[in-house]
Amino acid sequence: MNILLVYPLYPDSFWSFKHALKFISKKAAVPPLGLITVSAMLPREWYKKLVDLNICELEAKDILWADFVFISAMHIQRQSVNNIIAECVKLGTKIVAGGPLFTQEHHNYPQIDHFVLNEAEITLPLFLADLADGHPAKVYKTDQFADLSHTPRPDYHLLEMKKYFFMNIQVSRGCPFSCDFCEITSLLGHKVRMKKPHQIIHDLEELYRLGWRGPVSIVDDNFIGNKKEIKYQLLPQMRQWMQQHNYPFVFNIQSSINVADDHELMSLMVETGITSTFIGIETPDETSLHTCNKLQNKGRNLLQSITTIQKTGLTVSGGFIVGFDSDTPSVFQRQIDFIQKSGIVSAMVGLLNAPRHTQLYKRLEAEKRLTKETSGNNTDLSMNFIPKMDYHQLLDGYKKIIAAIYATKPYYKRVRQLFLNYNYTYKQHQRINLSLIVAFLKSMYIIGIIDKGRIEFWKLLAWTLFKKPALLTEAITFAVYGYHFRTVYGLNPG
Repeated sequence: MNILLVYPLYPDSFWSFKHALKFISKKAAVPPLGLITVSAMLPREWYKKLVDLNICELEAKDILWADFVFISAMHIQRQSVNNIIAECVKLGTKIVAGGPLFTQEHHNYPQIDHFVLNEAEITLPLFLADLADGHPAKVYKTDQFADLSHTPRPDYHLLEMKKYFFMNIQVSRGCPFSCDFCEITSLLGHKVRMKKPHQIIHDLEELYRLGWRGPVSIVDDNFIGNKKEIKYQLLPQMRQWMQQHNYPFVFNIQSSINVADDHELMSLMVETGITSTFIGIETPDETSLHTCNKLQNKGRNLLQSITTIQKTGLTVSGGFIVGFDSDTPSVFQRQIDFIQKSGIVSAMVGLLNAPRHTQLYKRLEAEKRLTKETSGNNTDLSMNFIPKMDYHQLLDGYKKIIAAIYATKPYYKRVRQLFLNYNYTYKQHQRINLSLIVAFLKSMYIIGIIDKGRIEFWKLLAWTLFKKPALLTEAITFAVYGYHFRTVYGLNPG
């Protein structure tokens, strides 16, 4: 059996890092972990090939070679999904689809032959058994959650590793919290299910064996969802492995803000090689935090918590939202002020949307305020419901935030604020290679000479050299990120 695994193209967005990746000659930020995990669940004797449209083209000969084309996708990849389906239908190759997009909207894709929905550990064996018997069904779904101790090691060998900036691993699924705009619990449940520590070590071993050195993203929606297991079981073993292998990786995670309450845990993270975390801040407004059930953020000094995390040695990127029913026009300046004071350099600010199957979606549906399905793109200025605030006022306020935090002067000021807060302690054993030298020269030319914000760039580098010389590499990295963000948002620097 010939299986072609196809990952759809991401549009240009905040998280695509498309414009930053050009500096380091990479094609995509992260590989399709879901697809290569599914690949590992297929019979070993089958032939498998991966085509990630973010790094290469999909050719007709590949589709014709395949007995089945497997697709996994998120909402933001919808347009590319439509193109893939059309090509497969034209060439007569059957399609098997799974992942978040199809789990929530499979009824919108009648052209697809088979849907393997929810968690593949449960539904894929059912499909494979029926396929072997010659009678595969149209839809396979479940309301059960998988035991991750049975999840195989992903087929990392299918990847063209040199074309990605990060590799990625998964430790757990599920989240203990119940934010009403978040679809994670509807897809993966409240109970945090974890892989065994030895599984994670085996993933790291495989990445190491294949020659990967550098950033590894831990894709869990909340890495500390089961804090006890993380703190007392996984991290000590990961730290030991990293020490034994001379620190070949640096990790980034997503976590809830209550990580700031455990200094011992944060120190252990830094010792293990975790250098950054993404946190859903959402809003500094307590009323909005209450109405969206973001209880883990309520009743705390959010700025102080962020500073505490930074001082421990972790940088913080953050998610922010405007468009809550309780938002007033004052929220826009409050968000700007908070972001600038926080030193959160990568601040993903989005208009509120209601994904299907969330509590927010159900409430807005009952109130007859839904207008369409969410696009999944946090930079396309879209909402899928009628907000309480006048839409044009909300959109103008949102644009004001973006302009205020990503124009060069305030952006570089925020980088300096981070450096003042940040206690850089982790030392990765990183060799200077040709790609890093090329990236440095490109940044000097594009951002330091061509870009209209070049004066602020040189001021940042000079300040860093005098005040925080150990962070010069980080300063250049954040300058490249800033170039990407300004390009994505269509801002004129300065």
